[in-house]
Amino acid sequence: MTHELRFLAVDDEAPALNDLVRMLRASEGVGKVDAASSGSEALRRLNDSTEDYHCLFIDVRMPDLDGIELAQILRRFASPPAIVFVTAYEDAAVQAFELRAVDYLVKPVSRWRLDEALERIASVSSIEVHELEPAPVGAGRTVSAPAAPEDDDEIVPVDSLAAGTTRLVGRSEILYLCANGDYVRVITADGRYLMRGSLSEISRRWEPLGFVRVHRQYVVNLRRATEIRPHLNGTATLVFPGNREVPVSRREVAELRRRLRL
Repeated sequence: MTHELRFLAVDDEAPALNDLVRMLRASEGVGKVDAASSGSEALRRLNDSTEDYHCLFIDVRMPDLDGIELAQILRRFASPPAIVFVTAYEDAAVQAFELRAVDYLVKPVSRWRLDEALERIASVSSIEVHELEPAPVGAGRTVSAPAAPEDDDEIVPVDSLAAGTTRLVGRSEILYLCANGDYVRVITADGRYLMRGSLSEISRRWEPLGFVRVHRQYVVNLRRATEIRPHLNGTATLVFPGNREVPVSRREVAELRRRLRL
């Protein structure tokens, strides 16, 4: 880990909260660790803090505002922190997945599982969210700093289902992306992977880097396309290395021609 990470642990049970805070503070690469005994207190800390937290460790079952509800609120932030659920129960795993939690730790949390979660957080912080700079004093959460420009050579974490691992792929290696339920399928010259997120969001963020929405199901890396084949019905097909083909919808053909200056 190259940056000192800042965490907020949230749990209504004091012994569990204290244990988690102690373990986090003893971890390599961790800078600041704060604690909150409820979801409401966590929101107050987020609003009052002069620094953004990289991740919140949240207990699922809490009175007043529970962990799932807190996570749903966090997802609405302009720059939401990563989320790790820490709970004695496994019945919220599906909701955690839907909320794009970085990890789901079952109590009692072991040292190796916590270290594994920290590695994932470090990857998310440097790859997807980028290192967060301290907010101006008193700024709270009402003002968001402009997003840093994305790096064309940025490394993107993707899931390899066959190997059961997370692979780091250079964005420039991606040929195209395809909507796949709650995931996005990522196609490179050497394999197919999955990543969390929506195709619309990826299209918006990556458009300045040459990625274009050509169909409701596809976003393509135009820099890797090798051929465009127009069809009589007004649609087209983009061809990529390995003779991979992506359909271009009729409504997107004109915009594609404009981009390619055809």
